Amino acid sequence: MAGAKAGGPTPMMQQYFALKREAEGCLLFYRMGDFFELFFEDARQAAAILDIALTSRGEHDGQPVAMCGVPVHSAEGYLARLIKAGCRVAIAEQVETPEEAKKRGGSKALVARDIVRFVTAGTLTEESLLEPRHANVLAAICDLRGTIGIAACDISTGRMELEECPTETMGAALARIGASELVAPDGWSAAPDSAILRPQPDFSSDQGKLQLTQLHGVATLDAFGSFTRPMLAAANGLITYLDHVGRGNLPLLLPPLARGQADTLTMDEATRTSLEILQSQQGTRTGSLIAAIDRCSTGAGARQLADDLSAPLLSREAIEARLVLVHWLHDDPLLRADLREVLRALPDIGRALGRVVAGRGSPRDLGQIRDGLAEARRISDFLAGKADRPGLLERLLPELTGQGALVDMLQRALVASPPTERAQGGFIAEGYDAALDELRSVSGNARRAIAALESRYRDETSIAALKIKHNGVLGYFIEVPAKHGDLLMAPGSGFTHRQTMAGAVRFNSLQLHEEASRIAQAGGHAMAAEEAHFEQLSTQVMASREAIARTAQALARIDVSAGQAERAAEGGWCRPQISEDSVLAIQGGRHPVVEAALARSGERFVANDCTLSVQDRLWLIGGPNMGGKSTFLRQNALIVLLAQAGGYVPATSATIGLVDTVFSRVGASDNLARGRSTFMVEMVETAAILAQASERSFVILDEVGRGTSTYDGLALAWSVVEAIHEVNRCRCLFATHYHELSRLAESCDALSLHHVRAREWSGDLVLLHELAKGPADRSYGLAVAKLAGVPKPVVARAKAVLDRLEKNRGETGGLAAGLGDLPLFAAAQEAASPPQDHLREKLAQVDVDALTPRAALELLYELKRAASETES
Repeated sequence: MAGAKAGGPTPMMQQYFALKREAEGCLLFYRMGDFFELFFEDARQAAAILDIALTSRGEHDGQPVAMCGVPVHSAEGYLARLIKAGCRVAIAEQVETPEEAKKRGGSKALVARDIVRFVTAGTLTEESLLEPRHANVLAAICDLRGTIGIAACDISTGRMELEECPTETMGAALARIGASELVAPDGWSAAPDSAILRPQPDFSSDQGKLQLTQLHGVATLDAFGSFTRPMLAAANGLITYLDHVGRGNLPLLLPPLARGQADTLTMDEATRTSLEILQSQQGTRTGSLIAAIDRCSTGAGARQLADDLSAPLLSREAIEARLVLVHWLHDDPLLRADLREVLRALPDIGRALGRVVAGRGSPRDLGQIRDGLAEARRISDFLAGKADRPGLLERLLPELTGQGALVDMLQRALVASPPTERAQGGFIAEGYDAALDELRSVSGNARRAIAALESRYRDETSIAALKIKHNGVLGYFIEVPAKHGDLLMAPGSGFTHRQTMAGAVRFNSLQLHEEASRIAQAGGHAMAAEEAHFEQLSTQVMASREAIARTAQALARIDVSAGQAERAAEGGWCRPQISEDSVLAIQGGRHPVVEAALARSGERFVANDCTLSVQDRLWLIGGPNMGGKSTFLRQNALIVLLAQAGGYVPATSATIGLVDTVFSRVGASDNLARGRSTFMVEMVETAAILAQASERSFVILDEVGRGTSTYDGLALAWSVVEAIHEVNRCRCLFATHYHELSRLAESCDALSLHHVRAREWSGDLVLLHELAKGPADRSYGLAVAKLAGVPKPVVARAKAVLDRLEKNRGETGGLAAGLGDLPLFAAAQEAASPPQDHLREKLAQVDVDALTPRAALELLYELKRAASETES
């Protein structure tokens, strides 16, 4: 980067600044020879993230120009680290050769550059930049007359879904999608903080409909589903953004699917975080539900499993269809083992297809599609020969076949193991193109001729160390040790001097030049022929992209079912019974993540039962900290998710009444970025539950009210329990340390008391992790403090204070004194209405002008008596 002159910036700097303006806030990778260079603030930011040297080159406005660079051949690794750090990168390539630049503008002409692509978190397709077992979703969101439209796609596989939702459930929908990158219209006040803002006109529903029809070559979208205007507006925002970042080259986009809000179980962001479905609260896959149950053999299967767990089904028929297939594979271990062995060898054809369609494909991608489609047919033939095939499998098998002609062509055209780069050729199989074979033969013959020439020259010159070599600068040359150089320089030797090295001298000869020319000419033609074949094969693959994508999806579903069956057999899990009734009957339920962690340390998980019904729908659970209350709450929510995702569950038996929404308020932390304390977060989440939970919901609440004063906390917990029992009337597990809440069992007929058992033995606390009926006798807080290592004097002092408090509680009735006669929630609402003022009502009825002096005196006495009664 040359510095500025008195007359202004140099042409190169002008070009850089123009490209930087186009980059719109992205880091600019500016191609210079074999490097991508970054300058100014881009260089400082990239150098810090990548831990590479920050240098300077030239000056601008009197200041050194900060600079760093990465080699082009290894740029993908650096890009991956920048994207992971939250950066977006614009790639500026040289779009002409130096020779073309000179021809265009003279010897000092600057090579033209242009941004050929934006690399962002949601638009990755390269294998090295993607996690094999994680979907990479880009989403666009907008508000159209009070309804939220969402378009989501994974461009690495082409899957695209459109949906709409009310404003209040936007957060839950986005939490389910888990987009790597989110796009929203500029000027929308409710746009998520993380969204990339794009021009408002990009979110036009009419343009969205036009874009989709043109993209898929149809006159109407009716065959794909019913799409509302908010859906189409979001779709246009998504497609327009993809067109922008791809600089006019759209990636693979399959026909859109309409997702209905009533099709899947709903969970808000707080619930997903609490239940640690796809990642733990530390932000990693380790320790999450999916890490504990994922036994898929392929990356595509693992991505499908994640989608299943993120959006469990609400249709009993659809759930049963998945369960029947899992059951079929579960009960035939030999079949399952053979199937999983074949699946393990499958390439990721969905993502290979995505790269080919996006114009970033390689011969290896074509080879993966060939091998994947061939294996899919093999799996189809294998499974088609089995008896009693489930209905879901019957629907999947036809998707595994039908590409025989394409597979045959790819098998004939490609070598067994095609390379990842096509620039060096060598990926078209011998026998596919006779002309190409002839070119290779010419090149091969010339190479053999050069080898023979080397042998002849050794004999003629008697120089045993003579060698014919090749490099990218000189091409082919003859090399001899320096001490023999004079012999070949002699007039009439037939050799032409080319280069003198420290210990060697290099020469050329007419015959070597002729053979080298034949190799270069034949090699150039062969490369051109292979490139033409690659384009032709890619076109054939793209013509079948929708069928290939359906094959990839069918394979993923089969892999998920086999993995679910494997996990069930491995852990002794059961097939759940799905019911339309408001019931949750789990015998011997276990937490899959905790059980797996205990198994690694050789410990056993204590299973517990949970039986909720219309008559007993709210369990109030007490007991000590670390006794297993939170684990029990979470395990039952996870069992519901696993069952409605269509898999077996960690229990002896389970009957799951369909749940439309799961709410979890278990554990809380502050949110300083939004100015919310721990207690505020707790109350916001509780408020959402009370406002949204229906009779078909399942709610787990842990220690509501603990973040404020004891009296405030108890009052809130009391009223929340009553509201859930009387108003929401949903299935609920409520863990608490407020023993006073046990009095609610006297007035709430569908509430029952339970506790986790613990015992003190020789002064030590023994946690049994067993759930039992009845209220907890105490919380064992001091014993837990002792177990945690709190100093003995502190525990002793706490014991003395506790004794005094408990003595006073016995004398005064404790915290719950006076609550025994408190009316229920509904009655309390009526009782809370403003009291009537009888004095004011009486005075309002008096006609003062009509009163006699005696009547006025009597009225005054009457009002005095009434006032005295009101005060008493």
